Amino acid sequence: RGLGWALRVSRLAEMRDAIARLNMGLEHRLANPIGTLSGGQRQALTLLMATWLKPRLLLLDEHTAALDPKSGDEVIRISDEIIRRDKLTAMMVTHSMHQAANLGDRLIMMQHGRVIHDLRGAEKKRVRPEELLARFEEIRREEQLDETAAEMLQRSYV
Repeated sequence: RGLGWALRVSRLAEMRDAIARLNMGLEHRLANPIGTLSGGQRQALTLLMATWLKPRLLLLDEHTAALDPKSGDEVIRISDEIIRRDKLTAMMVTHSMHQAANLGDRLIMMQHGRVIHDLRGAEKKRVRPEELLARFEEIRREEQLDETAAEMLQRSYV
């Protein structure tokens, strides 16, 4: 039957104000079932709920992967705004080189559980998505070469 009975009027107003800051018009749709909202709207609300109590660490795991580009950009904008405003420490997992290059103050690139690049400070600020993609492709080529060489050696000597 909903939680409306459990919310004080002041708490409801506080929630409505926080939702209004998302700039998505959702403050007028508080009675709507979550399933009637778009993926981007749902993700923005999820982000708001995850940060309501100001966590010490916010984990974002591919939080824009299932969204269309416009919604993804909006969720990134909201994420960045909340993280900066509330001074949160966040760790974002992404395969988007654009997001990796342009967000945050530290970038750790991993491959098979190993840290292969750890960029921070001026180096992080200078990195471009194309450069990250080139680094990633170089690692993939090395892996393919290793696999190809291993197969060749196995055929030749085993």
